Amino acid sequence: MATAHEPSPTGANVSPGQGRVPFWLWLTLPIVVLGVTGSVIGIVLDDRIYGDETADWAAQAIGQDIANLVAFPALLLLAIAAGRGSVRAYLGWTGILVYSAYTYVIYSFDVHFGPLFLVWVVVLGLSVYALIGGLSSIDPVRVRSKFTDRAPVRTTSVVLITIGSVFYLLWLSEIVPPILSGTVPEALAEAGLVTNPVHVLDLAVFLPAVVLAGVLLVRRRAWGYVLAPALLVAMASLAVGIVSLMAVAAARGLGWAPGVGLAIGLLAVVEVLVAVRLLGALEPSAELKDVLRAPRGSA
Repeated sequence: MATAHEPSPTGANVSPGQGRVPFWLWLTLPIVVLGVTGSVIGIVLDDRIYGDETADWAAQAIGQDIANLVAFPALLLLAIAAGRGSVRAYLGWTGILVYSAYTYVIYSFDVHFGPLFLVWVVVLGLSVYALIGGLSSIDPVRVRSKFTDRAPVRTTSVVLITIGSVFYLLWLSEIVPPILSGTVPEALAEAGLVTNPVHVLDLAVFLPAVVLAGVLLVRRRAWGYVLAPALLVAMASLAVGIVSLMAVAAARGLGWAPGVGLAIGLLAVVEVLVAVRLLGALEPSAELKDVLRAPRGSA
């Protein structure tokens, strides 16, 4: 953990009066450098990097690379703003880390071994540790205390619970019939995968977390005020990736429906607007140092 006398990720010294900056923000730099570099290489050398994939899965990988070129610069900008004391930026930063960890699980486990394998694994590891460290560095009770009565708690909760539940049911509708009939989902066969990593991540971890965040928030529990904005940002970032990969697949004549991409894009807009409204309810004077946990051993 950085002390009050250590420099911030912005390059400026942080005096005791300004508070301290979580060490985990520093991991943003290698995440961004490796993530952007790997994505550019994937786009430019797609035949070599994704040459062993099916046409469908290769197109999705390239689409995800393109989305990374949007997400990672945003991650860096949020880290810089958080280093300067923005609580809003810090919560948004954790959301893009969720996106990064989610995305690089798929790269690491479901793309054939190749030149970028270690890059993907390192980005995955750094994202997971930065996310865990970043969340453990803040006090959710202090975060909740910085939200005013204007916070759209009920609206945000409805959005989170509805999106989480709808996608859970959607994935089950793709999974259960093939299980009962002893067949394989068509999309899985087209991608050439053993199992769908999106189904695994969403059903096991991500969608339950989204619904839980909505429930915690509507019950005014402290962690709801931390997880809700973070997961809204994560969902919007993932939606950008979905739209991007659909666009690449459609450009390659792989038959993706434009209507689905449009619906996902509109959903991303809704998620961003709800996140902005929620974060806008933070007190104007709220600073990151006010919501950080006290260092161990301090008075």
